[in-house]
Amino acid sequence: MLFAPIPSTNKGRDKIIMARIAGIDIPDNKRVVISLTYIYGIGRISAAKILKQANVSEEVRVNKLTADQLNAIRQIVEKNYKIEGDLRREIGMNIKRLKEIICYRGMRHGRRLPVRGQRTKTNSRTVRGNVRKTAGSGKRKLEKT
Repeated sequence: MLFAPIPSTNKGRDKIIMARIAGIDIPDNKRVVISLTYIYGIGRISAAKILKQANVSEEVRVNKLTADQLNAIRQIVEKNYKIEGDLRREIGMNIKRLKEIICYRGMRHGRRLPVRGQRTKTNSRTVRGNVRKTAGSGKRKLEKT
């Protein structure tokens, strides 16, 4: 039995190489300053500082970066920033410490309530989820006949 080659629907884009920084694939078709924010622990301001140190323009797209520019960015990120797993682990340990010493913030974390002084009578949907704790909320009144 003979096998015929399947025609490619990629139209010349067969070689797609994702830029990889700190174990994260960053999007190729976006500007570098935006793509770096896909890494946990790097925001817009940190991304701009990284690019300034690496002498790379913020306007250039990731797929237009040279290998030297990409390596410079990668080295700056790995040397100067705590990102991804290390940062998540550190934040988790900080929250665990607050719970162990039974401080106010630790108790709020343990009860899954807002920690930073937000009101809870309304508007505490982010931490608790969209749960309504009162019995009559959201129900229609029955019509008397």
